[in-house]
Amino acid sequence: MTDPLRGWRLKFQAPKGVSEYFPPRSSSFEIVRDRLLAPAKAAGYQLIELPVFEDTELFTRGVGGSTDVVMKEMYTFEDRGGRSISLRPEGTAGVMRAVIEHGLDRGQLPVKLFYSGPFFRAERPQAGRYRQFYQVGIEAIGVEDAALDVEIISIAQRGFTSLGLNRFTLKITSLGDADSRSAHREDLAAFIATLPLDEETKARAERNPLRLFDDKRETIRSAMSSAPILLDYLTPAARSHFERVRNLLDTLGIAYEIDPRMVRGLDYYTGTTFEFVHHDLGAQSGIGGGGRYDGLMKELGGQPLSGIGFGLGIDRVLLACEAEGVDLADSESLDLFLIPLSEVAQSEALLLASEIRKTGLRIDIAFGERGLKGSMKAADKRGARYVVVIGEDEIANRQVNIKEMSSGESESIRLVASEIAAKILR
Repeated sequence: MTDPLRGWRLKFQAPKGVSEYFPPRSSSFEIVRDRLLAPAKAAGYQLIELPVFEDTELFTRGVGGSTDVVMKEMYTFEDRGGRSISLRPEGTAGVMRAVIEHGLDRGQLPVKLFYSGPFFRAERPQAGRYRQFYQVGIEAIGVEDAALDVEIISIAQRGFTSLGLNRFTLKITSLGDADSRSAHREDLAAFIATLPLDEETKARAERNPLRLFDDKRETIRSAMSSAPILLDYLTPAARSHFERVRNLLDTLGIAYEIDPRMVRGLDYYTGTTFEFVHHDLGAQSGIGGGGRYDGLMKELGGQPLSGIGFGLGIDRVLLACEAEGVDLADSESLDLFLIPLSEVAQSEALLLASEIRKTGLRIDIAFGERGLKGSMKAADKRGARYVVVIGEDEIANRQVNIKEMSSGESESIRLVASEIAAKILR
């Protein structure tokens, strides 16, 4: 018999570097996203939904013109009105724009928001680095308080541990206040001037000398190993804030390492800055991070209010879960699989499923004409906890057998939604 698909070729494929999720792995993706967000919801953060494209200037001003994100990685195009538009490469600038535009900063402070969705950077695709990637993020705007810094960090920490992750490290530092950075920049620029740099690197250093701490080339990393570090230039106020953050992390029992050369990839960071690094992910080890951005709102035309937040990479956290062997599938298995054996039974199954789903249980039905044996295989494949077969006799007697798949044990029960649900929920 000739295979009708032999020689058939895909006409369309997903763009290179896009992370796609489809069953069954999409279930794990959903669990990661929801568990990372759950601690933020528990702490009073509220949803904000944002456009995936914005005025390009929002990112050039907000993210920083010296960053690779703005200089090399943004997807920028001209719309039909001749406006320069960019797909969002990160979330904070868009959140800040929305807060200013809609006056959220005129009410109760801090403004506490969470979001999730796709982001876009024109990078070289590799494991854990995609051109379309997914993040969850939170922002707390309007209050400069070390305790708020620690709340943000602890929310990320709880998200990771709720998934069962263990092999990660929290790294923290302080990028200081304006006076700290001014004094440090002068000495750092003088140090960099002594280095034999190519013209492109020199130009990058002139825009923001801190960027060289983030350079991945071994020659630059080696040269910058003896550069002056910002922690040595903190003003008394900035140092006191950082010490308070450390003390509160100790109080909560959150372990951390101080990384004095951490600068992150965006220019808006000030003060407390942090990153979570997973030890099983190789070069793309960062699973999330963030920090304070006390000058960003003013830079974007709003009040001079402080802010702090994070972005956690769903793609990389999922990879970390897989690297650690974390089982994410069990919590998404079906509670009940219904197998109708006739058209009349199918009507009964649809009504039954509709009623039982109101309790929050996950119910599916065997559709089509696959037969009892094929339907049982489908139930097993879906990880169903219980199976109920509905035929003519079951409808006539209003009695069914509910089978527990793990033990193989069956129990006779009335064909009543409330009783079947109660059995499953026991």
